[in-house]
Amino acid sequence: MPSGSFSDPLSTHNRSRDRRSYVNGEMIRGITNGDDAVLVGENFIGANDGVGAWAQKPRGHAALWSRLILHFWALEVERDSTTSTSLEPNPVAYLQTAYEHTLEATAAPNEWKGTTTACGALLHHVHEAPSIEPLLYVTNLGDSQVMVVRPKTKEIVYKTTEQWHWFDCPRQLGTNSPDTPQANAVMDKIKIREGDVVLAMSDGVVDNLWEHEVVQNVHESMQKVGDKKQNEGTHVAQEADGRMLDVAKELVKAARNIAEDPYAESPFMERAVEEGLAMEGGKLDDISVVAALCRRRKG
Repeated sequence: MPSGSFSDPLSTHNRSRDRRSYVNGEMIRGITNGDDAVLVGENFIGANDGVGAWAQKPRGHAALWSRLILHFWALEVERDSTTSTSLEPNPVAYLQTAYEHTLEATAAPNEWKGTTTACGALLHHVHEAPSIEPLLYVTNLGDSQVMVVRPKTKEIVYKTTEQWHWFDCPRQLGTNSPDTPQANAVMDKIKIREGDVVLAMSDGVVDNLWEHEVVQNVHESMQKVGDKKQNEGTHVAQEADGRMLDVAKELVKAARNIAEDPYAESPFMERAVEEGLAMEGGKLDDISVVAALCRRRKG
């Protein structure tokens, strides 16, 4: 959803391309949601969570940091896919380059301060005779999350592990942070199957929904939309896009319901209590989800 914050100039709620922002001659990839940034590409998705406390600092702009890092990350993915002779992608190196470009873009005389977490999933392949099978490269730094769900069996195939300095202070890239992709990002390779759903989510989701709630929500959305599209005779590609849009929308709605409930039991509340803090209810935060479906190209 479009944000009402200072990040509005980078959002895409106005469809006119003339109003889109550019950096180094390239239109900025992705969408801004509050201090979050999300991106959907043909084989790459990402969700970054800018640290909102920078809004209270002079020259603070966490939304810009989250968006630019995701933008430059996507550019590196695109460039490597068309120019590299390597058989294997290197998303951590892409993120490191994106981080360095963002440092340059936010330096004086146009100085902007901020930090952001980063998570992304890049779909590649592995040769397993006699076929080629999908292989997912997942990169994470901080407490956003990539999760792979197998709706048919209601199974979590994979999820990233949160990285913290201490409670409610995740690893992050940017101003005054000691963290860098090269030193701190974690990359995993996961064999997935056709029909698996890949989610990239900011902590506004994982702080408010338990894992089983995410899985159940995905399963129900897939069933509901699948039945509707089948009845309407929708094209396969349109059906897949419609399913993923509904999966993302329903997850955002479910997380928001908990975030706005002062009496709800939430994962964030549980972690806070474990740290000796007295709190209850959900956690108010920007809530961002990207959902992607693994499917084989025809032909």
